[in-house]
Amino acid sequence: MTSRRIPWLLLGLASVAAYEVPVRDTDYSRQVCTGMWGGSNAHINVSFDSTSQGQLAMVIYEWRDMEYLGKVTSMTDDSLPKTYVCTSDAMRNNFCNSSQLGRFIIDLPEGKSVNQTSFWSARVGFGRPSGSGTPSDVSTTDFWDNPDGNPVIPEDENTKYTSPWLSRSAHDAALGSLGFMSPKRRDDALNPSPSGILWYQDPIQYQVRKTGYYCVAMVPVTVLSSSEDTTDVPYHPTYNGVVLFQNTFNGKLPATDYPKVNFYLALFLIYSILAGIWGWLCYTHVHELLPIQYYLSGLVGFLVVEMLANFAYYRYLNAHGKGAASTVFLFVVAILDAGRNALSFFMLLVVSQGLSVVRESLGRTMLKCQLLAGAHFVFGVLYAVGIVELELESTSALVLLLFVIPLAFTLSGFLVWILYSLNHTIAQLKARKQRYKLSMFQKLHRILMGTVLVIIIFFAVSTFTFSERLAEDYAAKTWRVRWWLLDGWLALLYLVVFGSICFLWRPSANNRR
Repeated sequence: MTSRRIPWLLLGLASVAAYEVPVRDTDYSRQVCTGMWGGSNAHINVSFDSTSQGQLAMVIYEWRDMEYLGKVTSMTDDSLPKTYVCTSDAMRNNFCNSSQLGRFIIDLPEGKSVNQTSFWSARVGFGRPSGSGTPSDVSTTDFWDNPDGNPVIPEDENTKYTSPWLSRSAHDAALGSLGFMSPKRRDDALNPSPSGILWYQDPIQYQVRKTGYYCVAMVPVTVLSSSEDTTDVPYHPTYNGVVLFQNTFNGKLPATDYPKVNFYLALFLIYSILAGIWGWLCYTHVHELLPIQYYLSGLVGFLVVEMLANFAYYRYLNAHGKGAASTVFLFVVAILDAGRNALSFFMLLVVSQGLSVVRESLGRTMLKCQLLAGAHFVFGVLYAVGIVELELESTSALVLLLFVIPLAFTLSGFLVWILYSLNHTIAQLKARKQRYKLSMFQKLHRILMGTVLVIIIFFAVSTFTFSERLAEDYAAKTWRVRWWLLDGWLALLYLVVFGSICFLWRPSANNRR
């Protein structure tokens, strides 16, 4: 085997934009990773096309076992990366033995067996040479390593695993009685690694029982002819394949985005209930309605449509994956989202300036409010598209800032202007001794100040979190909550603030006061 270390093997994680990821021998990153919701039907499938040739080292594992992958190359020079694959050089340096040739090196501490980890590793070969059917050569269907044959495992037996990595003794004994494995092998893992060369015939499947962050790494290995190991492929191996991550849910969304489906469904139902209550109050007090309550009525209806569109978008994406139709759908959702934010701030701004309460008209100030709302709408569309399309791990900080900073400026402009106008209106109402109107604007002021405080706290938390986005374990640590940090908490904060304002300005028999 050629002597080659793989110092670049695990440099950077391939961010998974869908649950199906193509892989090929020309990829810069030799690893694809994604979070997965584990369960009885969750699994990882790795398949290759018929043009694949040669051999490759392959490993599938959960990220928490990353520390056991590879051996430290030098105890004195920390700049040298680990040695990950057993090559001729690695054997000469006593990092592995001949039985591990062409496989990933798994370095476990004393007292820990590989069956207590999530590792599945193999030396995968394509195009089985004629006459090479030695006892050490296995195919992808020989997962149970039974000399008497390999019957298909019953589905009901497959669900009896109570540990994510190990099977229970009673379960092993039952399988042994059915002819799947010897009862003596009671520590067999859920995903046992084959010995020898695994000649590829069928898709390789890895069962995922435990929720976590899973990776599939593969490195082509060039095998030279020798007395111990021969190959009909004397050149560098080539392969084309697909890694399929099947979560407990059926669909094409990555696990990190799937919570958005139920989240936006819940928001749609909540806003629908809010719209029903608001509509009933408007109907009951139709002769007492104020102009601001007409604006709020339109915004409530707009929010119901927007939440329904968000829910439909993620359901469509989960069913069909990314494509031309989903891109068009994304822009529609982004426009609705940005429109909702711009309309909300615009309405809040003109109300804070006392329109229809203190002043009949805002004059030229109204044009300035409209221009700020227009700019906030445009930047909101760009931001909404950016957080979906951009990959945080591979996108430069400058590009991220180009999406965030303009929106932050218009948002800050709205907040400062709203608070300044609100303070001015409150001062006018105090001077006029209009206590009922004054109490409403003072409550509105407290709601907005509380909102600003929450935004500042979450901005600090998000800044700290995203500052570590280039760390090797960033994706593994944050995949479950990333959707919440990006847009989930903002949507919930908007619901709380909007609901509070609707309650404060709800139609009643005393509106004209």
